[in-house]
Amino acid sequence: MSEIEWPAGCPRTPPADRERTTKFGATLAETCQAIATEMGRMGVDDYRASTGSGGSHVRSNGLPKHSANPDDPGFVLRWSDDGQQFAVACDHYSDLRDNARSIYLWVNETRMRSQRPVQTGDSEFAAARLPSGDEETVVATAPPHEVLEVAPDAGDEVVKAAFRQKMESAHPDQGGDTAEFERVKQARDAMLGGEST
Repeated sequence: MSEIEWPAGCPRTPPADRERTTKFGATLAETCQAIATEMGRMGVDDYRASTGSGGSHVRSNGLPKHSANPDDPGFVLRWSDDGQQFAVACDHYSDLRDNARSIYLWVNETRMRSQRPVQTGDSEFAAARLPSGDEETVVATAPPHEVLEVAPDAGDEVVKAAFRQKMESAHPDQGGDTAEFERVKQARDAMLGGEST
């Protein structure tokens, strides 16, 4: 077993709070191949994955082999591009495959958005950029639709219903975590275009 190189300043999901999911149909091997393809499409200088797997269960780039089954299912993907360091991390799910798939989907969706003729104040990957020096690390979270567990094009009423359901366990008054509460609120707002009701 090896230790995950988890980005500093990024909170870990407590093991008891990790979710099981069946929404991803791809295997771990397919997902790792898709990640490698995305990194190639982005033309990054280099990349490396970090998982709880070690030894013969990982490739030279850190991507896990299909036989990987670590106790810690977290997945971190780091890359450098034009001298800037980036990292995305996910341990929301109880299975390594599902965390890796979430990372792949986020990178793919972010890369695809960057090809749209939309003006933004900064790179789409700014959310995942690793700051220099002693600044806190900023790590990307799952896309809003994944946080709420709805389709990317879900209607407003579906989003609102999913938000209410998530609030039953995420709200601090119900024993939930403040960070998760904020994450769910931000996901709702993003999917409703800034509306909060």
